[in-house]
Amino acid sequence: MNANEDSYQTISELTIGEGYYTDKRSKFLAFAHHVTTVEEVKEILSRYRKKYYDARHCCYAYMFGPQQEEFRMNDDGEPSSTAGKPIFGQIQSRNLTDILIVVVRYYGGVNLGTSGLIVAYRAAAADAIAHADIETRIVEETLTYTFNYAMMNDVMHLVKEMDVRIVSQEFDNTCSITMAIRKSQIEQLRNRLEMLSFG
Repeated sequence: MNANEDSYQTISELTIGEGYYTDKRSKFLAFAHHVTTVEEVKEILSRYRKKYYDARHCCYAYMFGPQQEEFRMNDDGEPSSTAGKPIFGQIQSRNLTDILIVVVRYYGGVNLGTSGLIVAYRAAAADAIAHADIETRIVEETLTYTFNYAMMNDVMHLVKEMDVRIVSQEFDNTCSITMAIRKSQIEQLRNRLEMLSFG
């Protein structure tokens, strides 16, 4: 497995990326949020619908998971594929996940046509991403290892050497340690722990 498969890009949960686009008096307000569950998405959408209750449309797209396996897009009454899809396209083109982008549209009285809408939603979403802090995160796997107290030094040496994150540990006559390590290194860690067991 290469390093790209155990890392992914998302946006910081500390800030909301805000974007803006206007065309023929229609205003598009875009917001990029870090999310990991559908519940979070629903809660954020209901906040925007309350706050911008007088807006014509509240369109969105989201993507979850390190493997980008869960996603959805919604046109909220705009012509099919003119809002959710271009918003989602921006998430994909930046290779982001665990992200929700909401674009609120105030209608300006002039129809933009399908190509105008696609450009508007794409530009607003891109602006929101440009104002978000993008971070690279590591996909970790956890492993619990049980050993006798006499092996403590060897185990701790390995933990330090492989830069393993300790999730929890119990030290008694029999010791147990739960470790987290980047996915691409889990097999190596397993093999080295096995060598310690039989060493």
